[in-house]
Amino acid sequence: MLMAACNPGGLSRDDAARVSAPGIDARAEGVDGLLVGHRLMEAGEHDLALRAYLRGAAEQGMTTDVLSALGSVNLKLGRLGQAERLLRQAVDQDPRSVPALNNLGVVLMERNQIGEARLIFQQAFAADSGASDSIRENLKLAIARSEGNLYDTTRVEPAFSLVRRDRGQYVLLSQL
Repeated sequence: MLMAACNPGGLSRDDAARVSAPGIDARAEGVDGLLVGHRLMEAGEHDLALRAYLRGAAEQGMTTDVLSALGSVNLKLGRLGQAERLLRQAVDQDPRSVPALNNLGVVLMERNQIGEARLIFQQAFAADSGASDSIRENLKLAIARSEGNLYDTTRVEPAFSLVRRDRGQYVLLSQL
């Protein structure tokens, strides 16, 4: 077999039939990279999903769906700067893209940009007509955090320490 590969003519028809995998049509179209990426995201395989989404980008171009998917996987991988940039591009292309808006809001919350996240979640909620529970919950959280930041900026978490006094006796001390 090694000799056949060295021949200038390549493998004979019989040898090629034995070497190729049965049941595979090399002329058939592959599965959409976005679909594969979505399935890998559901399975928690974020690195592989990124590769599939990049393949989808090569096949389809940088559409809103591709940008949103790439932003989402970068969010899952903790690459917040890249995720924000990609999701902003997706929202620029389609300001009513609910997944892109929602995920951009999540990125902004993670980056502690609560006010802007609230506005983005409001846009996502409006674009979705309030149909999605997850967007509603994200909006509620952003509202609560933004109002909490407005009214209570001086709050200091008390420091507690547990001190042993005697056998089996402990006292909780605070610095207040």
